[in-house]
Amino acid sequence: MFNHSLLQGILRVSVRRTVPQRPLPVWARLYSLSGARALRNPSAFGSFGQQYLLASTPCSRRSLSLGSIFSRSKTEATPTPHTVALITRLEAEANVHPHDLGKQLALLKALLDTKLKSSYELIVNRWERMCEFDASSPLLKSDEAFKIYLISLQNLDKNATISDAVARRDGLLAAHVGTTVAAKASETSDTATVQSSTPSHDTSSPIKLPSSSETIAQQVLSKAELSSQVSTSSHPATNANANPFKLPSVLESSQPNPIQVSIVERKGAWVPRLVRFCLLVIVASFFFLVILSVFFENTGFMKAGPRQSQFEPSEGTTVKFSDVHGVDEAKEELKDVVAFLKDPSAFSTLGGKLAKGVLLTGPPGTGKTLLARAIAGEAGVPFFFASGSDFEEMFVGVGAKRVRELFAAARKKEPAIIFIDELDAVGGKRSSRDQQYMKQTLNQLLVEMDGFQQSEGVIVIAATNFPESLDQALVRPGRFDRVIAVPLPDVRGRVQILQHHLKGVTVSPDVDPKILARGTPGFSGADLQNMVNQAAIQAAKLGAKEVDLKHFEWALDRIVMGAERKSAYIKEKEKLATAYHEGGHALVALYTDGAMPLHKVTCVPRGHALGYTSQLPENDRTSVTLKEYLAEIDVSMGGRVAEELIYGAENVTSGASSDIRSATRTAQRMVKYWGFSRLGPILFDDKDESISPKRKEEIEEEVTKLVRGGEARAAALLTAKISELHKLAQALVDHETLDLEEVKKVIKGEPIRTITEVLDEDISNLEAGSNN
Repeated sequence: MFNHSLLQGILRVSVRRTVPQRPLPVWARLYSLSGARALRNPSAFGSFGQQYLLASTPCSRRSLSLGSIFSRSKTEATPTPHTVALITRLEAEANVHPHDLGKQLALLKALLDTKLKSSYELIVNRWERMCEFDASSPLLKSDEAFKIYLISLQNLDKNATISDAVARRDGLLAAHVGTTVAAKASETSDTATVQSSTPSHDTSSPIKLPSSSETIAQQVLSKAELSSQVSTSSHPATNANANPFKLPSVLESSQPNPIQVSIVERKGAWVPRLVRFCLLVIVASFFFLVILSVFFENTGFMKAGPRQSQFEPSEGTTVKFSDVHGVDEAKEELKDVVAFLKDPSAFSTLGGKLAKGVLLTGPPGTGKTLLARAIAGEAGVPFFFASGSDFEEMFVGVGAKRVRELFAAARKKEPAIIFIDELDAVGGKRSSRDQQYMKQTLNQLLVEMDGFQQSEGVIVIAATNFPESLDQALVRPGRFDRVIAVPLPDVRGRVQILQHHLKGVTVSPDVDPKILARGTPGFSGADLQNMVNQAAIQAAKLGAKEVDLKHFEWALDRIVMGAERKSAYIKEKEKLATAYHEGGHALVALYTDGAMPLHKVTCVPRGHALGYTSQLPENDRTSVTLKEYLAEIDVSMGGRVAEELIYGAENVTSGASSDIRSATRTAQRMVKYWGFSRLGPILFDDKDESISPKRKEEIEEEVTKLVRGGEARAAALLTAKISELHKLAQALVDHETLDLEEVKKVIKGEPIRTITEVLDEDISNLEAGSNN
């Protein structure tokens, strides 16, 4: 009977054997559970499942379609994506390690726990395929695997095939390993078996015991706590390879759960995302800052001072024409503006109109702003102040907007005065090469001054130091058609300015403003105020009770020559060389006809110079002759010539660099602008590109000729006065600073102050200052 069963099993195996092909993976069979959404994302089942889906051709004895595995029906529950992923991983491990009993059992248990019909069919299919095609498969020898197989048959309502399955397993075990292997398999079963020690050739009949397959079949058929035994029983060989993942309790739930997909990105995928994020942040930050800046600019929220001060009348001390001195002609012209502001109808009786714009031109510090304030003070009208730089901003359109706001505020307060200081900052000449946005502020200013909105009660006063740089449309009639020059004050004007500033200073009776005015030619009102202020400070430092001429002299020298640097260490040799250099300047200035009178000479470092020779004109210089320009070049070259005469041509120092620059510039102006050369009265502008190279060479020759001529004349004069040069240089070393009278005494050999007198005076000044 045993041989007959064995024969039947062998025949069944031979009949069922087909060409083995790659099985359809479990994940592919479970794939249908996710429907169309899962098909759009196959990466959720892993790269191994995708490879099987593309390369596998499922073929087995029991052909199952994708829809037949875990297919949706009204009677079956749908497995969760977590379950699908878990079974996919277990199947992949089981297929890679077909002889690993632990991995095979983990897969079968996971399928059994789903309690689905399609899972039972898959267990039956897998067990039969692996055991029949590979007799050495560990599933054939595993009682636990066989029990799961029988449970699956029972759940499929195939109880009638269980006996055939038992016979088939016993036959396969006997065919592969014989009777001894079958006996060992029965010994490892859960129920104890007794093996007969009688040899097979013994004539006595052995005690027949049920095999392990029959025992397992009896347990399955009896259904005695089969489910708990299958889930809790563990083969000794499988404990080490047990699945570390436990199925969650959600498997028992019939409610659908959301699909959770885990995506594993490739290495370095974060780099493009980071770059894109940084670019978006930079672009967003740029636009945010631009919008924020425009907001702050328009609202004035971040301004250091109150923004409304630009569009509200300036308040402060009222200035009258009596407070303005040295510009009598300008005050007379501006009185018409004051009269118009007081009574505009007085000028319109005969049909005349007063100019809307007044342009004040002149050097810095001549009182242009003070004149504008005096007009507002005399007329008693609001005064709106703005600087040309206030309209220029980095944002396009802000300047034009401010011009509109300024004129709108003035119209509300009319009659009123708008004063624009440094007009050249906004009203410079336009060019076709300029961008359109650069002209918007000027265009708006032109429109406001002479546009559709005529303003009869608003007067615009502007000030500039460079009237030649203004646009022609700005100074045409109808806009700034009245140009008033505010020059440097003359002697009479300086006397008036000094008297005004000396009112608040305690001055010695011997201080005569006329003497100070004659000694300060070319000084502006601001320079005179600075001189009076510095003289008062110096007198207070020295402890004097009043400001005398000596303090004013100190202040004048500080403004003209710079501050003394007595603390600078100068070697005696270098000090003597500086004395000869400055002595050469002084002697040439003293003996050259047409030279500006000598004021003071010193070998003490002042400012950035090692020495200084000061010259002041006797009167205001309105025009300069050729002889005076030649004398200026001679004086400039006198210092270098003196060094060459005393120390030789090879020992001349670089201290004459500023003198050479001054002489060269004077010679260039004489040739190019003033016509003082053999080229004649012809203008040679540096910006004119039409000048030929030959003419440029002739200009350079004339400049060189003038400078060389001044050097020769200075050399001839100092050679003749060499003894006086030695005397003057030695006196400068001893006394350091000499004025005109002292220079004349030195060259005549007359005595001047001794060193002791000079030192006593300095010590007394220091003691007086320390006591106070």
